[in-house]
Amino acid sequence: MRPRQRRSYIEKTAAHQRRHKPDYILLILSALLLVIGLIVVYAISPGLAAQNNVSNNYYVSKQFVAILLGLVAFGITSRLPTSIWQRIQWPLIIAAGVSSVAVRIVGEQVNGAYRWIQIGGMSFQPVELVKLALIIWLAGFLAARLKERDLEDYAKSLKPLGIVGAACIVVIAGLQSDLGSTGVIAAIVAIMLFVAGLPLKRVAVLAVVLIGVAGLFIASSEYRRDRFYTYLNPESDCQDAGYQTCQALIAVGSGGLTGRGLASSGQAFGYLPEAANDSIFAIMSEKFGFIGMSIILLLFAGLFSRLKRIIERAPDEQSRFIVVGVLAWLSTQAFMNVGAMIGLVPLKGITLPFISYGGTSVVFVAAAIGIVFEISRYTTYEISAGSEGSMHEGSTDWRRNRRPHYSTASRS
Repeated sequence: MRPRQRRSYIEKTAAHQRRHKPDYILLILSALLLVIGLIVVYAISPGLAAQNNVSNNYYVSKQFVAILLGLVAFGITSRLPTSIWQRIQWPLIIAAGVSSVAVRIVGEQVNGAYRWIQIGGMSFQPVELVKLALIIWLAGFLAARLKERDLEDYAKSLKPLGIVGAACIVVIAGLQSDLGSTGVIAAIVAIMLFVAGLPLKRVAVLAVVLIGVAGLFIASSEYRRDRFYTYLNPESDCQDAGYQTCQALIAVGSGGLTGRGLASSGQAFGYLPEAANDSIFAIMSEKFGFIGMSIILLLFAGLFSRLKRIIERAPDEQSRFIVVGVLAWLSTQAFMNVGAMIGLVPLKGITLPFISYGGTSVVFVAAAIGIVFEISRYTTYEISAGSEGSMHEGSTDWRRNRRPHYSTASRS
């Protein structure tokens, strides 16, 4: 390559690594899902209010406030440089750990689990903070291990990961009795490790261990055993243990092709438990039908596709792993929520991101999207080795052999 061509090559590379317009499609898809969730909560508020003796606007008002708080969280995180998260990761982890232990002491037990801390008239679910803090810490940890080329070193990598994993199991599955969230966290960690380049055999060993631990927790609790047996044969006990599963299937089936309409839901009036939270997919299926839910699932697919695109163009390894973690988080929860409503997976009390009623979930999902939105301002392009100065999108190889591209713009 001639000197003049080389200068042009470098200039084009720098130009494609500077701060640029963020991914507004990601923002639009997220906003659409939030609006859909608010509309559904508004539609079922009268039914929920009648059951709990509150005003008709009680649930939709709280959801609206949660979305406003989520917008504030998004506004903050979308303006913070990625480097700041590495500096505050330990305060986040400490806050997540303290609140996760505190929920067992001062929180209420609901359906056998300790998940919420009541603060005034609001409730806080510590596990949502755990998910975000874990993604931030693990992203920095994996980036450092890749830089030092010791990802498979037992003392520097595998041992710390094992300690963190054991702590999550003890606190989330043990103290809080929240096996569903433990599964989501395990999926986040496993996917991030796989993308980092940890050998598949080691990831498989991790999966086997987690399945074994999950089996022990299920066997140790009558409530969990009943749910597992119900999952295997939901129609065997539709009046007791299998009630929610059977009612969810009725709601999904009754929607038909085009749905019964926003104002025509029968299941929200006390028939389907947790209609605004865990069971909201079944409620939406009843209202919107197969066609409507296909469109909503396509919105989720589009959102996940945008996250994947940002991963492929991420400016550095820490940023890439953060987006991988967020994608793993949202996609795992969406799969578990939808799967539970159609009988693919056991009921685990997992919310549908963006849509389910619940302030903590909405706020932390919005905060996570804000972080990704900021990263999308610095996505880069890779230059083909066989062409002089020609630009194209980064490699689709997510694993450790991918060469990271570091932005020339200041992000501190």
